[in-house]
This record gives sequence, structure tokens and C-alpha cells, in this order.
Amino acid sequence: SLQAPRAVKVTVLGTPAEEEGGGKIDLLQAGAFQGMDAVFMAHPGQEDAAYLPDVAVHDVTVKYYGKSSHAAAYPWEGVNALDAAILAYNGVSVLRQQMKPTWRVHGMIKNGGIKPNIIPSCAGLGFYLRASSRKDLLVLQEKVYACFKSAADATGCQVDLSSVGHDYDNVLPNKTLARVYQENGNRLGMQFTTNKMVLNSLSGSTDFGNVS
Repeated sequence: SLQAPRAVKVTVLGTPAEEEGGGKIDLLQAGAFQGMDAVFMAHPGQEDAAYLPDVAVHDVTVKYYGKSSHAAAYPWEGVNALDAAILAYNGVSVLRQQMKPTWRVHGMIKNGGIKPNIIPSCAGLGFYLRASSRKDLLVLQEKVYACFKSAADATGCQVDLSSVGHDYDNVLPNKTLARVYQENGNRLGMQFTTNKMVLNSLSGSTDFGNVS
């Protein structure tokens, strides 16, 4: 005899702070996903896809501290924090030749002084480091941090490296769930992209990677 289908509980869970802070990771650590057999995430996008290769990410804020001085009268008394920031930025740019195709590093100089005639005593940068896996991300992080630290040594500045929030893991795909999702979506009239560039190229990063 056929058994009656088992009752299935579906939970719709709001997960704020994906872009900054990693809200899903806080919920994960608090036990919000305990007892769940499968978890799906819906994310707005230009095209429908059952899965995209979201990668691991680490954000870092870099602050250099030097010593201000008059840039014309007593430049030798100063320690230029902006020089350290520029040296670090250029060091990362030189490193790109030895980066794997699946690595991404993007950053900006946040601040670099007050006036041209004052040697900057403080300068800062913000960077995102991405890789296809957490293991690779740690290798990339070590190389990029070496650029930040060597710039401090070369200029005589002090450097502070800090990260806000959590590191995001890469999303682990579940091919069975993706296939079933797409089959049911097709029945409902959804049109899934077939663009291989979209489906196979590195995408962004999400705290859902830690949940997966």
C-alpha cells in the first residue's frame, strides 16, 4: 500500500545585512537553520539562473599612520602616510601578474591628507579580496597583506589592518536541487538563462555561502 506523503514545513526567513555584516552568518550561529533539510536563497538579478558561482570574500580596511610636517619647510621631519598607501596600492597592482584567474582584488584609497603643503599623517585604503574557495582566499590574503605591511616598512609608517563583519564562504552547489528548481520554474513559465558566460563566470559574493 502507498504511504501518505510526509508533511513538509516550509519556513520563509528574512535575512538582512547581506552586503554589510553577513546577517545569515549571525543567524546560522544563532541556530536559525537547525532542523532544516534544504535551504534556498532568492536573490534579485538581471536573469534567472538556478545557480551562479558566488565566491569567497574578505574585506579589509588598511590605515597608515605617519607624522605630519610642513612639506616645504621641514619635509624631512615628516613620515608620509599617503606614500605608504600609494605604495601598497601599487604593490597589489604588481602582484596581479602572479594572481590566479579565479582571484579578484579591488580597492580604493579612502583618504590621503588635508592640504598639499602638509605631509599626511594618516591615510587609508579599503579592499575586497575574492577567491573561488576559502582555502584559496587565505593564500591570496597572505600575499596581499604582505603588500600592505611592506609599504609600512618602506615608509616608516605604522599600519593597522581590520575587517568589519564576517568572511563569506563560496557557495557550494547542489545540482539536484538546482535541477528540480529549474524544472519547476520552467513549468511556471520562468525563462532561465543559457548564457555560458553568465553561468560559468565568477559572480559576486554572499553570506549564503556560509549557510551552504
